[in-house]
Amino acid sequence: MKILILAATAMAAFSGAALADFPERPITWVVPFAAGGVTDITSRKLAERLQAELGQPVIVENKPGAGGLVGTKEVQIAAPDGYTVLFASSGPFGIQAALDPEKLKYDPLTDFEFIHGVTASPQLLVARHDAPFDSLQQLVDYAQDNPGELNFGSPGVGTAQHLGGELFKHAAGVDIEHIPYTSGSTQMVDLAAGVIDLSFDYQPIVAPYVEDGKMKILGTTGPERLKARPEIESVAEAGYPEAVNVGWTYLVVPKGVPENIRKKLEDGMEKVLTDSEIVEMIEADGRSVMQIKGHEAGKAFVASEIEKFRVAADGINLN
Repeated sequence: MKILILAATAMAAFSGAALADFPERPITWVVPFAAGGVTDITSRKLAERLQAELGQPVIVENKPGAGGLVGTKEVQIAAPDGYTVLFASSGPFGIQAALDPEKLKYDPLTDFEFIHGVTASPQLLVARHDAPFDSLQQLVDYAQDNPGELNFGSPGVGTAQHLGGELFKHAAGVDIEHIPYTSGSTQMVDLAAGVIDLSFDYQPIVAPYVEDGKMKILGTTGPERLKARPEIESVAEAGYPEAVNVGWTYLVVPKGVPENIRKKLEDGMEKVLTDSEIVEMIEADGRSVMQIKGHEAGKAFVASEIEKFRVAADGINLN
């Protein structure tokens, strides 16, 4: 019995030492989208900074496919040792979980451990340059006086931009027709030309058109004004908090990663996300740093987002 106790004690000490030494080899940071986009570029900046904090290489790998589902699934089945992390986002973790959960082949709420929120990206509600309204309230008043006359475009049915529009319609109690496109660039061109009336999209997408005077910003779907555009009111400020809608990213790991290792990753990301250069990079294009961290807070946040998107999709044709 004494030998068994000594052996168990030695094993526990060895296990504790192994956890204390994490990481001892490179970490793979999976981006479930193609290289070159905002998510990829942001990941590489964050991974480079996290590498400096942890003292081991953090290697970004792009695993695109099926709107982020392929890379997400690969991380879900990876070894729960902390050496594979996922840059999760509101598409495969929120929107698709709400609209078509059976398609995922994973459960965002039970198959992963949440480490730290990273970015929040509110949409901008933009209108054609000659629209007869210049603010959110003027838009609501016009839409209520002219039901069914206005429309908004999106890159397609079930996209974040589409659901952003549906959330606004629901919150404001207005009838605005959805016009789905096959790409975001096409609907932006049509909005700039006055073919459609409105769109919900992100700062880097709409900024060139706004600067050229081809469309105007009515508000942001964030809970507060953007630091990049402090003159633009938020939907919450205008009296429509149920229209708040942000695209978000969160660092997660497979279920079963030991708490000690999760804490090291969380502490590392906390330092990364308080670095002034990282904060400046994130805020420059209309995003903000997420303050949510840890598994329980992350899980509760994502659960609320899934429910919100279910409400937005209720009663609309997603085919």
